[in-house]
Amino acid sequence: EVQLQASGGGLVQPGGSLRLSCVASGFAIGRYGMNWVRQAPGKEPEWVGSISNSGGAHYPDIVKGRFTISRDDAKNTVYLQMNRLTLEDTAVYYCTTSYDSLLRGQGTQVTVSS
Repeated sequence: EVQLQASGGGLVQPGGSLRLSCVASGFAIGRYGMNWVRQAPGKEPEWVGSISNSGGAHYPDIVKGRFTISRDDAKNTVYLQMNRLTLEDTAVYYCTTSYDSLLRGQGTQVTVSS
């Protein structure tokens, strides 16, 4: 079964950091781009970054300089390092893949609060 499972979320104070992981199963991520997306309550999903199969990463301006995506193909895992978190970063974070654009894994909750 093809799955994406995100983890690593939690409660963090403004200015803090978290590192999220997304483990893929049922396929090898090495040939595919991977993406991180977040969705806050009552809002549309928001793209927060992508990494190509060659390791090139791209981010929207809202997270550029604060978020970093990396991948470990041997572990079939993609990561999202989030620094200088703000209240507006509160959301459920999940990963997607170019292997199957309809595949949306179980997300992980990130709550930024003082």
